[in-house]
Amino acid sequence: MGMFTTLLRSLWDRLCGGGETEPQSRPQRPTQQYQQAPPVTRPHPQKPYEAPQPQPQYPPAHQKPQPPRPQPARHVSPGPHKQNLNYENQQDSHYQDLRARASEEGSKMAQCFEESHTAYASGNGARAKELSNEGKAHKAEMERLNAQASEWIFAKNNEDSAPGEVDLHGLYVKEAITYSERAINDARRRGDAKLNLIVGKGLHSAQGVAKLKPAIGELMQKQGLVAELDPSNSGVLIVNLDGQPTGVGPVLGVDDITRRLEDSEKGCTIM
Repeated sequence: MGMFTTLLRSLWDRLCGGGETEPQSRPQRPTQQYQQAPPVTRPHPQKPYEAPQPQPQYPPAHQKPQPPRPQPARHVSPGPHKQNLNYENQQDSHYQDLRARASEEGSKMAQCFEESHTAYASGNGARAKELSNEGKAHKAEMERLNAQASEWIFAKNNEDSAPGEVDLHGLYVKEAITYSERAINDARRRGDAKLNLIVGKGLHSAQGVAKLKPAIGELMQKQGLVAELDPSNSGVLIVNLDGQPTGVGPVLGVDDITRRLEDSEKGCTIM
């Protein structure tokens, strides 16, 4: 029976799968794979908007750049306020003192030269030489004082002058010619086409009106100038530096300019 029983149980286990079950393995905890977090990106600071800069325009390589041409200045006559201020400058005590002292030196110069001629005529050569030297000293002092006066009055009168405008009030004829020529040369170096000379409407020259005409004629011929009268101010000469009239006013010759400056009944003066 024992062996029979054993066979039956073995057959039963094979047919029915047996009563005991094998222990199941422990469920394994699912493993989480480490995923690297994406890098954190910080927003870049935004720059303020900048307008595009204009690119310089260059001429083609075969074309040479043209220099800028100076534009002719519009003619503007000096107003009455400026002329009144310039008249006040001529009444300044410092200016008047310089001219008075220069005039005194001129009188002493003339007296010394006259006495020198008298001494020489009388046969006193030594005294004549002495008086002549004294006269030359007075002449040098007169010229020094007049130079100071002319520099002062010219600087004061032209402190508020517009470009291309020169005021000659308060100057003797020789001084006015010198300053005019200097102004003309400066204007040409700047490339100006014209120059306005404020000469006034009358003339009182300590050296005589006879010196004025040849001095003006020599200046205009030397510089190749054409002068026109300002139609709105007869005391202003429009000097055309290219020698061509502009049609602004009547063209003046040397005789016309001289007559206008000699007319002392019209007010303003160049001394």
